[in-house]
Amino acid sequence: MAIRNLRYEGDEILSKKSREIEVIDDRIKELAEDMFDTMHKFDGLGLAGVQVGVLKRIIVIDLYDDVSKFCLINPVIVEKSDETVEIEEGCLSYPNQFGKVVRSVKVKVKALDLDGKKVTLEGEGLLAQALQHEIDHLEGETFKSKILPGTYEYITPEDATGSNKK
Repeated sequence: MAIRNLRYEGDEILSKKSREIEVIDDRIKELAEDMFDTMHKFDGLGLAGVQVGVLKRIIVIDLYDDVSKFCLINPVIVEKSDETVEIEEGCLSYPNQFGKVVRSVKVKVKALDLDGKKVTLEGEGLLAQALQHEIDHLEGETFKSKILPGTYEYITPEDATGSNKK
């Protein structure tokens, strides 16, 4: 278990498409553990392999509710609800930056788990948002490209209360 270096805005790897994982071996399992550790260290809800410099189709999500902790290999959104919501997002690769994006309220995702078993995950609300955000990363897309005009905020680290919003 190790904390991996996060990749930040300006790193060209964040705009690259991740490759499918062909074999789930010990290296992939170690990567998943490291991704959970890294995400937890920085108080994130989700993390994609590309955010730690690995162009592999792997994401981890933890909603800290004792039931919503997932590692998904080669995840694909197979259904999205027509109903959408404007919701504020941030990203570990874009510290202190926030903005509203449009996301589907519900999604269905097919993937493999760390044992190589096929899984189908249906999420709504925060889980649906996290799944869409992290799977976007695997396609080389970031939430910044989806921010609705006029909703972008940068909060200076010295003032986490938000009174210094720019």
